[in-house]
Amino acid sequence: MSDSKTASAWTPLRIRAFRALWLAALVSNIGMWMQTVGAQWLLVGQAHASILVALVQTADMAPDVMLDFVGGVLADTLDRRRLLIAAQAFMVVAGAALTVLTILGQMPPALLLVFTFVIGSGSVLSVPAYEALIPELVPRSQLAGAAGLSSVGINLARAVGPAAAGFLIARVGVPAVFALDVATFLLFGIVVAAWRPSRPARLDNPEPFVSALRAGGRYVRYSLATRRFLLRAALFLVPASALWALLPLVATQRLGQGAGGYGLLLASLGLGAVVGSFTLPRMRARLSSNALLVAASVVYAAVLVTVVLVRNVGVAMIALLPAGLAWIAVISDVNTALQLFLPAWVRARGLSAFLTVLFGSQALGAVLWGGLAERLALVPTFLVAAGVMVVGAVTVRVWPLIDTGAMDQTVAAVWPQPRLTYETEPDQGPVVVRNTYTIAPEHEEEFLRTMPRVRRSRLRTGATWWGLFRDGETPNQFVELFSVPSWEEHLRQHESRLTELDREVDSRGRALSDPPAQTSHLIAVEIE
Repeated sequence: MSDSKTASAWTPLRIRAFRALWLAALVSNIGMWMQTVGAQWLLVGQAHASILVALVQTADMAPDVMLDFVGGVLADTLDRRRLLIAAQAFMVVAGAALTVLTILGQMPPALLLVFTFVIGSGSVLSVPAYEALIPELVPRSQLAGAAGLSSVGINLARAVGPAAAGFLIARVGVPAVFALDVATFLLFGIVVAAWRPSRPARLDNPEPFVSALRAGGRYVRYSLATRRFLLRAALFLVPASALWALLPLVATQRLGQGAGGYGLLLASLGLGAVVGSFTLPRMRARLSSNALLVAASVVYAAVLVTVVLVRNVGVAMIALLPAGLAWIAVISDVNTALQLFLPAWVRARGLSAFLTVLFGSQALGAVLWGGLAERLALVPTFLVAAGVMVVGAVTVRVWPLIDTGAMDQTVAAVWPQPRLTYETEPDQGPVVVRNTYTIAPEHEEEFLRTMPRVRRSRLRTGATWWGLFRDGETPNQFVELFSVPSWEEHLRQHESRLTELDREVDSRGRALSDPPAQTSHLIAVEIE
């Protein structure tokens, strides 16, 4: 990548709306990290600290596993600006209650974990909406840079938040950290409320919640590229979470550090991620996505071994820098690829699936590595995590990332609007679409190779069932049938869900039919 292209990664910050929301999100993320560090530090002196400290991360990220896809559905079907404002207001109220009860000394470990879960639930509503807004704030030519800046903001917060929390905890205590967290939520809400989008939100004919939930799930299930991105992320994140979950114990038990020292260790990890954000475009220019993934995994595994064996805080801080770089290389690469690949109609739901994997892997890993550390101690746990990371990197030969650069996901008019002989109700259905192909014997093998891709296209854009049949009475004739839950759902396929990639797949099958394929619609009739 040229220097000009590298510099252009920061171009989106010249856009006023993007810059304001990016800075507000950065401040809010810093507050979230401060709250997490404060909660962990309240528990380091408790009995069974290994599992309790790890459970803070689990409580923070469990809502992402349980509710992130719900947040994505809401972000795809509601006014995202209003959703963000409501989410910030919810977190302000929850954070204020946490602060007051901590000041009063009424914050036992169980209640602290509950509040961490509640505040994390508010974040679930915020993150998919904010991420899905990015393509609306910048032109497509700047989308990769904007998605990269989103990752920069997250990791800059990792660098600043823990260090600031450690400084404040050492001087004014944990309640001050919680109070500042509330202020960051309030600031983000004010900035979003002040922002006026250039294009008003489209609320006409919003997709019903349950229908949108199912459609998003089907898309993720039948999009091979999306599933592969999620798998590769999980194989990296589960072992990588050992470092984030157990670093407080490394600081206290292995390095003899207090809150300030722990904050500096986390700051080194976050600083490495920020430095990685600057160097990532050059790394992408020299390495393929799969090679970058393997390199990041090997580097991270080496850091896991190093940081738990050394007893010098300075060496540990230096070792954590490349871990942060490896972390941002994987997370940013997957996030950017999904931002560019996902169709507009399902973008928030697809990104929420990634966020579910991102935070869910860390929540699962926190419990896994925390429990293992309770039984085996820190050093064996970190060595096991490093081994799992290396094994995960080896699997790239079996499950590599799919190159999506040539897949055009812009909305396309694939099919003509259906013309029916009678009026139908929007919820009438199910609808069975029948495509009849006449395939010459010499084209049959190619046709059968094409139809699995046609099947996935139908299923990821709304179909709940698909089948291909050979006509028993008509030579060389094949009938494709697929079912859609309602007439309204099928119209969504026509109007907003099919992309240029789907058009290309559909055209390949139809091009082999002579005469041209014939389409008809069978709509269910209610009978007593």
